[in-house]
Amino acid sequence: MADIYHPPVKHSVEIAGHKTSISLEPLFWELLQDEASARDIPVNALIARIDAERIKAETPPGLASAIRVWLMTQLVDVRVTGA
Repeated sequence: MADIYHPPVKHSVEIAGHKTSISLEPLFWELLQDEASARDIPVNALIARIDAERIKAETPPGLASAIRVWLMTQLVDVRVTGA
């Protein structure tokens, strides 16, 4: 695992045919890759799912923030359900 206090790193991604970039700390990027792998989907596909959920929010956060929050909800779900 990368240094947990490393500053964000810019990553190029494509969401629904639209190229963009997101800046995430290496720790969050690694967790995102792990979640995509566990679901057997590409990272871009997982980001697209998170983005689709994000834009439905009453006050949508930025994409990087939404990814961080989504990852934390996955960790909380695992702790609560043990799954």
